Amino acid sequence: MFALVEDNAFVRIVNSNKGITIGDNQYPKTIFSLWTNEEREAIGIYEVVVDSSNKQDEYFYINTDISYSYADNVVTGSYGTATAKPLADILFEDGDVIPSDKEVGDIKQYGLKGLEINKIKQQASGLLSPTDWHVVKATEVADYSVPSDVATYRTNVRAKSNEMETQINACSDVDALKTLFTWVYDEDTNTTSRPLASFPEVI
Repeated sequence: MFALVEDNAFVRIVNSNKGITIGDNQYPKTIFSLWTNEEREAIGIYEVVVDSSNKQDEYFYINTDISYSYADNVVTGSYGTATAKPLADILFEDGDVIPSDKEVGDIKQYGLKGLEINKIKQQASGLLSPTDWHVVKATEVADYSVPSDVATYRTNVRAKSNEMETQINACSDVDALKTLFTWVYDEDTNTTSRPLASFPEVI
């Protein structure tokens, strides 16, 4: 990424895929690939250094646009302070434009907690569905019972789903929620783990 600097001030980002006109001079696009930094800087073209220290995971945060500045012969692109996305669901209120199938108090937009809990419910459903036929058969065939290993597995899937929901609902801020999903490598055991519980292995 390159920027045009004039009178010791950032002017604009320039398109490195085409030539550029600066004052009365026109330059081909090859200046961005063949010229040295010193040659480009002599005509006011600087490679941008992006400072990502304020940039956050876009799933959990809303990042600002990059702002650009020139100082000490360097053009820097910087992010402002990111804003955490809502943890809680946003509900329809009086005065909102409410769809015909919704009403005041219904969910207008899921918060991060609601999104993650929905994912867990879907995962649990996906894990249970291959063994649903055992349960159906047990209700329709008098002399058939759900195998004990299947029954235990289904119980454990539901228990882990509930455990994860409890962990998510207990988070008081976005950083705590993010930490639940952060995998950490343990050199002693040569394994990775995360604070959030995990579903049992599929049988």
